[in-house]
Amino acid sequence: MLSIAFDYFLSHRMSRAASASRRRLFLHIGVGSNLLLLIYYKYANFFVAEGNKFLMSLGLPGLPWGEVLLPIGISFFTFQKLSYLVDVYRQTAAPARSLANYALFVSFFPQLIAGPIVRYYDISAQIEARSHNLDSFTYGVYRFSVGLAKKVLIADCVGLVADHVFEMDPGQRTIGYAWLGILSYSVQIYFDFSGYSDMAIGLASMCGFRLLENFNCPYTAKSFTDFWRRWHISLSNWMREYLYIPLGGNRRGQFR
Repeated sequence: MLSIAFDYFLSHRMSRAASASRRRLFLHIGVGSNLLLLIYYKYANFFVAEGNKFLMSLGLPGLPWGEVLLPIGISFFTFQKLSYLVDVYRQTAAPARSLANYALFVSFFPQLIAGPIVRYYDISAQIEARSHNLDSFTYGVYRFSVGLAKKVLIADCVGLVADHVFEMDPGQRTIGYAWLGILSYSVQIYFDFSGYSDMAIGLASMCGFRLLENFNCPYTAKSFTDFWRRWHISLSNWMREYLYIPLGGNRRGQFR
């Protein structure tokens, strides 16, 4: 909550900044603080454990350390917080009107674990004036059921086949078994990810929100580029808009 409040007040300071350099300073502070938090929660336990091993190998006592619990969905909501700060900096989105609105955007539970990644300007109008009706709820139940079926009836079952092939002794794994493992794993990973996205879209619809689609028949793509336009669409769009282009992709970089 402290991080959410910090981002909220920082975005308002950024939007009121008198100069572009001042806005850029606030952006760097916001992006840096969020990345430091992500690195801390992701890797603090690992680095302390490795450091303690090194100290003990020298005959020194290890550092006292309580295990850091990883917040659920930290990667996805960090991506969303970064996109919000960048959009306010670019002036393509206005700062959230209230701390409650911004907190809802960051912690919106349906898509918190596996996406789709939501950008603030895609959902801000829905947060301000949510439309909720029986049709939306019914569609949400249907979409959630489809996603659950994808995950439980297809992904998990096909995953058993993939696991069996991958656990076989290499000497017993014929070309036929190898192809069976590749195909079954390909089916598993698609129905697993798309199933979670369908469930997220369904839950959001039940609550009166419309999320963007995250998969568009990726295995029918005619090229590798086309595949990435169809696979985990929200992540691909995020990477393009907030990393690839700003760092110089298509010669439109803003931070080079």
